[in-house]
Amino acid sequence: MTMRERILVVLPSWVGDVVMATPALRLLRERRPEAHLTALLRPDLAELLEGSTVVDAMETGDARGLFGPFAAGRQIRRGQFHSALLLTNSFSTALATWLGNVPRRVGYDRDGRGPLLTDPLLAPRDRRGWQVVPAVRYYVHAVEAMLGGARALAPMPPTSLTHAPLGAAEGTRLELALSPVQESRARAVLERGGVVPGEGYALLNPGGNNPAKRWPTDRFAQLADHLSEKHGLRVLVNGSPSERAVVDAISGACRRAPARLTELGMTLGALKGIVRGARLMVTNDTGPRHIAAAFGVPLVSLFGPTDPRWTTIPVIALPDGSPGEVILIANRDLPVERLSNDEPANSRIERISVEEVVAAVDRMLGVR
Repeated sequence: MTMRERILVVLPSWVGDVVMATPALRLLRERRPEAHLTALLRPDLAELLEGSTVVDAMETGDARGLFGPFAAGRQIRRGQFHSALLLTNSFSTALATWLGNVPRRVGYDRDGRGPLLTDPLLAPRDRRGWQVVPAVRYYVHAVEAMLGGARALAPMPPTSLTHAPLGAAEGTRLELALSPVQESRARAVLERGGVVPGEGYALLNPGGNNPAKRWPTDRFAQLADHLSEKHGLRVLVNGSPSERAVVDAISGACRRAPARLTELGMTLGALKGIVRGARLMVTNDTGPRHIAAAFGVPLVSLFGPTDPRWTTIPVIALPDGSPGEVILIANRDLPVERLSNDEPANSRIERISVEEVVAAVDRMLGVR
């Protein structure tokens, strides 16, 4: 009897990147239906894939730190995997799979880890550094290479300031699911926030790991009042525990205080359920944007000194056929061959006006 192939997929370390890796996981699932797929991801990210069918099992671990690769390597060794697909770029995760005695190790040759990989893949570079490749395409190509495709990822120069060519198959989408426990937790959070069942609500996501990516709190407050007073929507403001001050600043500046999710016992799983039920999300460049896209929630996304073309994502169309996401950028005068990251002074997120965001919100909410 032939032993079932066991594949380990080492997932990225950020919420948005894990969601952007789901098309690659789905492709691998479809092309290797008999294989047993295990996702390795950070413990705080496991709830993202809970309820999903893209993998058979999840392992949580962390290869960061001096001893992280050795601990992760021991954990991996117990799984007796035939191959590992690294959707990370770090030396530490490659070392962990090497220490875990995985015979085949596939990943991009970055961070000096090429000698630790059996199948080093090449991402496009030019004289300025790494070329723009949307993360979805980057991860999908890694799967295609693992399944016998070309190891080098061909460059596809951007043709707009907000979207880079995705180069993915028709029907490619981000996908997440909810477990019954997560649905229950989401309902409990909404109840604690005073949201009546059936009441329409909008979700604001004003945080971001880099303060330069955060649209000003007073403008989010003006937007919250507009959503409440013109559209009759309950407003919920989301943030991580470390972003409590940002959420509080917005709430304190509103005429009608929004629900502050930071005060309501949030979990990542509950956030999925809350996002799924929203009429609209307005967000900075941060992970919940990708959760919303996975559930087909209309999006207005704000980008300052981080270029949106690195994170071009497939979105579900609105009922009239228009895109389910409006991307607003701070520097609309940027030449298409330049990146917002290259010109941070001219790409300050403060350059996005309240009027621009309100117009985008009104347009999205007006579609039937």
